[in-house]
Amino acid sequence: MLARVLSAAVTGIEASPVSVEVDVTPGLPAFNMVGLPDSTIRESRDRVRSAIRNAGYTFPMERITVSLAPADLRKEGAAFDLPIAIGILAATGLVKSETLQRFLLIGELSLDGQVQAVRGVLSIALAGRREGLAGLVLPPSNAREGAVVSGLTIIPVRSLSEAVEWLAGERTIEPSLAMPTVPESLESMDEVDFSEVRGQAHAKRALEIAAAGGHNVLMIGPPGAGKTMLARRLPTILPPLSQEEAIEVSAVWSVVGLLPPHGGLLTVRPFRAPHHTISDGGLIGGGSVPHPGEVSLAHLGVLFLDEMPEFPQHVLEVLRQPLEDGSVVVTRAVGSSRFPARFQLVGAANPCRRGCPTLQACLCTPGERERYLARLSRPLLDRIDLHLEVPAVSYSELSEGPTGEPSAAIRERVLRARRIQAERFRKSTIRCNARMSTNQVRRFCPIPADGRKLLALAIERLGLSARGHDRILKVARTIADLEGRETIAREHLSEAIQYRGLDRWL
Repeated sequence: MLARVLSAAVTGIEASPVSVEVDVTPGLPAFNMVGLPDSTIRESRDRVRSAIRNAGYTFPMERITVSLAPADLRKEGAAFDLPIAIGILAATGLVKSETLQRFLLIGELSLDGQVQAVRGVLSIALAGRREGLAGLVLPPSNAREGAVVSGLTIIPVRSLSEAVEWLAGERTIEPSLAMPTVPESLESMDEVDFSEVRGQAHAKRALEIAAAGGHNVLMIGPPGAGKTMLARRLPTILPPLSQEEAIEVSAVWSVVGLLPPHGGLLTVRPFRAPHHTISDGGLIGGGSVPHPGEVSLAHLGVLFLDEMPEFPQHVLEVLRQPLEDGSVVVTRAVGSSRFPARFQLVGAANPCRRGCPTLQACLCTPGERERYLARLSRPLLDRIDLHLEVPAVSYSELSEGPTGEPSAAIRERVLRARRIQAERFRKSTIRCNARMSTNQVRRFCPIPADGRKLLALAIERLGLSARGHDRILKVARTIADLEGRETIAREHLSEAIQYRGLDRWL
């Protein structure tokens, strides 16, 4: 007898519907699976057999063939355990329900028949809504994650027997309801705060500009100057995630399996800080079946690269595409996957290889210092809008300096600037000044008459490229937005030019 159960496979961060077809026919006992299953799915034969028996049902001692259609789509993971088990029971006549054609089933089975959590539920729920299905049957641990997608009925089942009884109409299960995804108080979620930073007024001003316009930042200073401390507080002044943005970010984290247990959407912008020994595949994504990397996990958040010159140069160079396009395309023999990667890059570096506190105390030669910073290529630096010098903090600032401005106050100014940009780009797909195209720079960043000579001199002295020229104008536009000015003034250009410090050194 033939049975068909609906499920889904996740490729990259997108899910595609999969029809699990089960045929049970007389013959020598066998359990065959076709349709490009990976080793995890092939191992499900043992899990499904034990789960069916331990749940109190009879496993058919006949020839069983399971087909995962479409056959040319690679499938991986243990999420097909539940639909395969239900398909076998349906093929033997134990489960007879039209619900199988309206609900999508996913879940891993333990040997005693319990349904375990799986990855990628958010992407699967979005695919189910796109296909016009009524809902999902899934593990309780994934219920809140699936419930954030409106228009679907989410049925959490704890065990195989519970799923069978619900499909047969012998058990009533209350659908899971979506929980609020945006926190009522942002201040209560800030584990760190800018008020804890003493001194570094120049760096805090630059990070406020970066947050207001979505700009990339590179900080250069001696060890202990507070570069990491500043970087970790940047997310606290960024605008909160909207519902649409929260779904985008959570879909990536769901595929990787990093969403909190029993959680729904991420409510705060991600902050990722990979070690400098990371590979290029770990940074942008990879694997025989492509999976997201750190740049995608930092989507709509912050990617912090501490000791940036210590990263292998070929690893840093792969950042060019995501910094420019806001996405990554990973191609393998099994196909291509596109991952979102619209993040803010924050880099930190010492002024020399030894990390000397001052230039006077530095034991490195000028050539050694130049070679150390030259590991950051000019094309990469061109894509970083703000270059900051972060000096060591004096004892008086540490012991007697005033308490810094709290993140909440800075965030209010950032939000006002972002609202101006939202109105400016209301007919576009971009959200902040840093993402402006060349045509938009010409339209929204007119150079004041008294600023043309200043900009021309800066380009000549610093040797700026056309991209560097546009980056200065984007930063100047953000500074004007923070002041509520409709046009860019000479002082805005002057401040933006001062944030190109490395162009003077390299």
